[in-house]
Amino acid sequence: MIKKIPEEFLEKRFKYPESYTKIIELNLVDFDYWYIMNEEQALKRLAGLRQRYPERYLVPFARRDDNDDIACFDLGEPEKVQIIHDFASSGYEQRRTYENLWEWLQEAVNELIESNR
Repeated sequence: MIKKIPEEFLEKRFKYPESYTKIIELNLVDFDYWYIMNEEQALKRLAGLRQRYPERYLVPFARRDDNDDIACFDLGEPEKVQIIHDFASSGYEQRRTYENLWEWLQEAVNELIESNR
């Protein structure tokens, strides 16, 4: 979780969804392929996203270990989870949208189960 959100995000009233706070409280942070980034990792990705996709206000929170996909909240739709293929050309970065964090988490856990059966 990024505790020191950049001012431009605070001005747009960014706030983490309650569901995100809950999974952090429960220490649900590692799902083999996906993991919740620590603050340093998330800040580094946030800075990179601002450079690569300046028209978007993405707040990264999780990274996929086997590729460049990252899960983000988008200020335009703060409850939804956006899967971004980081380092793709602008306009081609969007991979998928989940309606909420629980939907994303369910798929992350399902992938964990399937890969370990």
